[in-house]
Amino acid sequence: MTRSSIDLTSELVALCERKVAEPGLDPRWVLNSELRAFSGRLTAQRPSGPFWVFAYGSLIWNPTFASVARKPVIARGWHRSFCVELDCWRATPEQRGLMMALDRGGSCAGLLCQLAEQDLNETVHNLVWREISFEHEFAAVRWLTVETSDGPVKALTFWAGPRGDGIFRRLPLPKVAEVIARACGHFGSNAAYLRNTVLHLEEHGIRDRNLWHLQKLVAQEIRSIYGAA
Repeated sequence: MTRSSIDLTSELVALCERKVAEPGLDPRWVLNSELRAFSGRLTAQRPSGPFWVFAYGSLIWNPTFASVARKPVIARGWHRSFCVELDCWRATPEQRGLMMALDRGGSCAGLLCQLAEQDLNETVHNLVWREISFEHEFAAVRWLTVETSDGPVKALTFWAGPRGDGIFRRLPLPKVAEVIARACGHFGSNAAYLRNTVLHLEEHGIRDRNLWHLQKLVAQEIRSIYGAA
């Protein structure tokens, strides 16, 4: 499938983009000292062998690290889901959005990324700093067993978390599309995130059926909102 075949075109995404001022520091954010302590524990508790990260979304197309090696894998019992509410980054408190995360059920194809041993502590800290903003999100970090052509491997990944406010599981895809088509923050629009993810999965030969259907629904929603042909 080629880039030109995607319904959620760059022209439609551009309609969703708008300038949003970067918000100030949120007093609820986790202190950097806590993130460093947490990332240090992750490094110390790593499984034997290479340090692997399971990438299934933006870590594929916008990673915080250079991979020593990358290979396709499958996580059984997990799937991609836009289920975590956003009020910043790609949304605002007035027009909230949804962040994609790994959630239970189904099957998820992605990439296994090996981190370099040099400066590993700093690499893991930068990864945790990117993914965690609030204390309850520590529970959203876990070691996950994924399937490779060489057998099972344990990899670090980030999921939706066991429970908590702002997690909306099993939202109907038309409802998700309504939110994604409208949300935009200082990092850009929800629609741009979805498009980037779908395109880069396709480049790696990964067709996520739900995301492919979702991008069609978001494209329809944008056309409806803006009267686009």
